[in-house]
Amino acid sequence: MWFKNIFIYRLPADCAITAETLQEKLSQKPLLPCSGLDKQKLGWTPCRGDDRLVHVANNQILFALGAEQKLLPATIINRFAKERVADIEAQQGYKVGRKELKDIKEAVTEELLPRAFAIQRTTYAWLDTVNGRLIIDAASIARAEELLELLNKTLDDLPVKPLHTELSPIAAMTDWLAGENAPAGFTIDRELELRATGESKATVRYANHALEGEEILAHIAAGKRATRLGLTWNDRISFVLTEQLQIKRLEFLDIIKEESTTLADTADEMFELDFTLMTGELANMLADLTEALGGEMLAK
Repeated sequence: MWFKNIFIYRLPADCAITAETLQEKLSQKPLLPCSGLDKQKLGWTPCRGDDRLVHVANNQILFALGAEQKLLPATIINRFAKERVADIEAQQGYKVGRKELKDIKEAVTEELLPRAFAIQRTTYAWLDTVNGRLIIDAASIARAEELLELLNKTLDDLPVKPLHTELSPIAAMTDWLAGENAPAGFTIDRELELRATGESKATVRYANHALEGEEILAHIAAGKRATRLGLTWNDRISFVLTEQLQIKRLEFLDIIKEESTTLADTADEMFELDFTLMTGELANMLADLTEALGGEMLAK
């Protein structure tokens, strides 16, 4: 249970959600299989082997959004539609028009959906009740917003907001590079994206490349700003920070994972320890990162 890409949201100050309440609410909207003409179904799913929809450790709550989606590629629809169009044109002696073609594709889709193969995916979320955060493990904003949308419906509105800091990530990352000095507790790694602020949006990317020296400083002097930067926190967690304050490519270094490996004897114990270690380390890292970005921006 190790998150890989996270979006960070601030819970409302008066949020008093408990694990028991969350379990009760989530159970009212479980993941159900797609049926008939359903292209996709969303619902809450157990985040581990048992039937419970929440997992709790040290006042940290884990839950998961499940999605079942029918696989019906456009190429398949187009192939069947093309065959049907050919039959119609041969029988009626005229070309099928645009509107009729659209109707044919819709009819083909309705016929094929019940037979389409379904796949499932899971998006995990961590409710940090101690620090008032909601952390979603998702590679894209669309997946994070998908979970947020259903969570709002499930809890009758939970007005979370993205975490905002006094310093923008772009300004802070650029300053760290220009001064060749990472904030306390962090080291700069070997990944960087610089982008010009003008209309050209000229972009330079570095991967597995040393980020010291005149070349980087010259790009900054020419007006480019850092939009992605690889960082490591206290030799324990490495990640890429983006301009939107998204954390990508999280990697918990061996020193952390070895702790759960040596202490756990069963799969259940491993899950429990992994979640406890992950949330503890991430909470501390996010606190230090927020401080490095000037602290959290207070609501006006």
